[in-house]
Amino acid sequence: MKSTTKIICVLFLCLLFFQSCKLGRFVFYNFANITDYKIFPYRTIETSPTPFIFPETQQPIQPKDIETAEGDVPFDTYLEQTKTVAFLVIQNDSIQYEKYFNKYDDESIVASFSMAKSVVSMLIGIAIEDGKIQSVDEPITNYIPELASNGFEDVTIKHLLQMTSGIYFNESYTNPFGHAATFYYGTNLRKAIHKLKLKDVPGEKFDYTSGTTQLLGLVLERALESQTISSYLEEKIWKPLGMEYEATWSLDRKKDGLEKTFCCLNARARDFAKLGRLYLDNGNWNGTQIVPEQWVKESTKSDTTGHSAPFYQYQWWLTKNAEQFYAKGILGQYIFVDPHKNLIIVRLGEKTSKVNWLKLISQIAHSY
Repeated sequence: MKSTTKIICVLFLCLLFFQSCKLGRFVFYNFANITDYKIFPYRTIETSPTPFIFPETQQPIQPKDIETAEGDVPFDTYLEQTKTVAFLVIQNDSIQYEKYFNKYDDESIVASFSMAKSVVSMLIGIAIEDGKIQSVDEPITNYIPELASNGFEDVTIKHLLQMTSGIYFNESYTNPFGHAATFYYGTNLRKAIHKLKLKDVPGEKFDYTSGTTQLLGLVLERALESQTISSYLEEKIWKPLGMEYEATWSLDRKKDGLEKTFCCLNARARDFAKLGRLYLDNGNWNGTQIVPEQWVKESTKSDTTGHSAPFYQYQWWLTKNAEQFYAKGILGQYIFVDPHKNLIIVRLGEKTSKVNWLKLISQIAHSY
């Protein structure tokens, strides 16, 4: 009996260790998964009582078969084989194609991963419009003064938006002692941010890092003062857009937690598509300007004047000549917007399966 009790106690302590310690979480969960919203504390983002529903088109266009080394594969089969859990094609505000796989459906929650970065950009644009942030040219030490001791006085909000901040950040998700694991599995993002250092002169070089967007999240939290990032998203975007379902945003810790703004907005496929629709219509939602139009235009045009990359602007990815733009997550999550086709494509998956999803999605968009 004593032996059994001892074993139970040891197992309980191990479980507690895994849940509360960064290294323990890393060892136990090993790598990011679309169900990770279950393992982190979170804040809930409520939706509107009158949701906006995309209608289904009367004459849907099925995407063509996919050419593979083994021959042509039906599109549905290909999606299932490549670990896709949701795929939507919406054109002219109507659903052309919507399929779910591996026991997922339209009510299934999926982690956004880095697609959340684009949402943070939306909120920064709104916060500037609301007067909570003065401009993108402000130094971030106006909001995070403790980073002045680390030499961050010359890092501006625009540098964060453009991924030209110059911070040193190890983006590897396979190193349990690297920055990415600390930010993803750790329980004190504010402390981790305080330890960040610079490796390059701010504004001189593009370097995509999750730490940069987490800094942007802390700037936003400080600017909002008494309001959380999640409640700001709820007030400014989630409810006004008439999202069909509530969402959650994962936190580093339960008490006084900070949203993991570099990732971890957890929602459903159709609601992710609505974020694309918002930017497709230049920040306007059925006659109401949600995100400033100029902010959307700045976010979706190619501009390298500040040493930013021609394929990245204000936390959004751009295709060649900025003909399309998209939000992207590590496991092949996409919100792809083609303004010329009035088209939105959402792909959510458990992994990329070594598929060039941007190329494939672009081809699908071209076929409509």
